Amino acid sequence: MLKSMTGFGKREGTCHGLAVAVEVRSVNHRFREIVIRMPKGDLKWEEELKALVARKCRRGRIELFVAYGKGNERGKHVTLDRPLARLYHGALEDLRRDFRLGGGIDIELLASFREIFRVAETPIDDKHMNQVVRRLVSGALTDLDHMRSKEGKTLQGDIAKRLKAVRAIHQSIQRRLPLVVKGLHERMRARVQALVGSTGEPEARLDKELALFADRCDVTEELIRFRSHGAQFEEMLKRREPVGRQFDFLLQEMGREVNTIGSKANDAEISKHVIQLKSELEKIREQVQNVE
Repeated sequence: MLKSMTGFGKREGTCHGLAVAVEVRSVNHRFREIVIRMPKGDLKWEEELKALVARKCRRGRIELFVAYGKGNERGKHVTLDRPLARLYHGALEDLRRDFRLGGGIDIELLASFREIFRVAETPIDDKHMNQVVRRLVSGALTDLDHMRSKEGKTLQGDIAKRLKAVRAIHQSIQRRLPLVVKGLHERMRARVQALVGSTGEPEARLDKELALFADRCDVTEELIRFRSHGAQFEEMLKRREPVGRQFDFLLQEMGREVNTIGSKANDAEISKHVIQLKSELEKIREQVQNVE
């Protein structure tokens, strides 16, 4: 079953009365890129959360957001940088003594130097918060995976329908090809005979040259390779593991074969079929860009 690279998941919970929200979203990407955004103090869990994401998502750009919202807000506490306060106090004493100033150094003066104070959030029980965040992330990833699978099913149906159309066009070219080769041989023979007349090259030599020319216009090998690539594509469409990058490669190879068929087959009807093939392959390529 195919999976899309686009999805979204969200879960919410609480830890000691503090609201915790988790969102995970994914978009197209050639490889896998995982971005974690969460409160600065909890970045130590980043690698652990990346591992959780990696188990669910094999390809795409996945962004995970963890935020603490309203509720019993995290408390704050103030700490004093005592060594820095002593340095300020010593410098003021030196200043008073050097300039023979009166008065004293009181608390109000020292308090004006704000950098000696540090305001920080009161830490939360890391173990409990980690458990809550992991549970919410797992739930959000389940929602994301469900959405990616649902969209992947839609993509799979559309791609299968277009592959069926591609197969029908391929069969039309195959049916047309013998007539093209025969007609080309007859037209070239008539033209050459008209030019050389009865005194021209021997008949056997003429037939050989015409056969070589017709062979250069034959696209049987390209059609066989194209059909083989299409069969591989349909087989991979049924796999459960990520196949998006393999699809990219096969579409590239199928495109090359179509271009060769168009350039070699000197026939208006086949050229029309080639244009149809290119159109269908481009539509498949657009869908494949979103396949994991």
